[in-house]
Parts: sequence; structure tokens; C-alpha cells
Amino acid sequence: MIFTGDLGRVGSRLLRDLLEEKGVDLGERHSDCGMMIFDESQDVHAGGSGCGCCASVLCGYILRKMQEGLYRNILFVPTGALLSPTTVMQKESIPSIAHLVHLRA
Repeated sequence: MIFTGDLGRVGSRLLRDLLEEKGVDLGERHSDCGMMIFDESQDVHAGGSGCGCCASVLCGYILRKMQEGLYRNILFVPTGALLSPTTVMQKESIPSIAHLVHLRA
């Protein structure tokens, strides 16, 4: 299973589209931590804090499911934006960061 967060609905669709262009179909093997926490009825726009969503889902869900044997091989990719008031004011793109953590049971 691959967990990202918080790409939200927009970023998750973009991830799938980019990978499909390369011939990779994620199928049901991808879930986004932000999408797992927030309901569609909540007004969160593109999502919440990537580090907050990832930490909550990892500690509160993923590790428990690994102990139960549901997941045995996880790629955990917490994502985040490196926001800077200067960058935003200069109309530049927002740099991002993602660390890949491989978890095996």
C-alpha cells in the first residue's frame, strides 16, 4: 500500500494521472492521509497539514493495521509545501518536499 499526505483530492488525481502516463496503475494501492481524515462535506479546500495528516494516520491507523496483519508492505510518503511569504508574494511556485519511508511487517 502507498500512503501519501496530504495531496488531497486534487493532488491524488494528479499523482494518478502522472503515473498512468508512465504506464503505472495504482489501482486500490494508494490512499491519501488527508483524504482519510477529512470528509467531503468539510470545507477544507485542498486539504490540511501534510505533516499533521500523515502523523495522525500513521500512528492512529497504519501501524495498528500492520499489527493486525492487514498491511505488510507500506510506502509512506508524507508530503508538504515549503511555504514562504516571500515566495508567494513574488508569484513563484511553491517548493514541496516528500520523504519516502518503507515499512515492512
